[in-house]
Amino acid sequence: MTLLDHALIEEASKKSGLIWVRGPEGPPRALWHVWHDGAVCIVGGGPLEQPLDGLGLRDGGTATVSVRSKDKGGRLVVWPARVTELAPHGERWETVVGELRGKRLNAPDFPTLSERWARECRVLRLEPAGVPVEKPGAMPDDSQAAAPLPTPATTRRRIPVGLPRLLFRRRRQHGA
Repeated sequence: MTLLDHALIEEASKKSGLIWVRGPEGPPRALWHVWHDGAVCIVGGGPLEQPLDGLGLRDGGTATVSVRSKDKGGRLVVWPARVTELAPHGERWETVVGELRGKRLNAPDFPTLSERWARECRVLRLEPAGVPVEKPGAMPDDSQAAAPLPTPATTRRRIPVGLPRLLFRRRRQHGA
């Protein structure tokens, strides 16, 4: 990896509030993170934190990280990562958790956040492990848009037959 590639990955990751992580399993997921000591660091997996299940992120495994541009919001760089799970209360874990605590918004238990993370969550380090797959000047030609995941929640349904009559009658009755 060139120095320019490393600088692009680092700066884009530092400035972006979210990254998209694709593990060996499942669709990519947006995750909040911090850039620390040459890698993206994330926390999750507990009931009060971002979900990591379904991604298949394992210690020693790999992932693909997509980072968006802060000003335009479009995909800026996509890079392969090596996953390292940090052991709770180790020296590196304590340093990373100190950084993550500063970025964690609205934690219900901020004073005891580190203890809860040690008990219930996983702290992962995603370190660049090769040249970027996509970067400025080397982006795919197609949109890369993914189809939405199936869900029972919807806002698009047929309007009930009597609804327009009901709405217009109400408007006339109120003098509108």
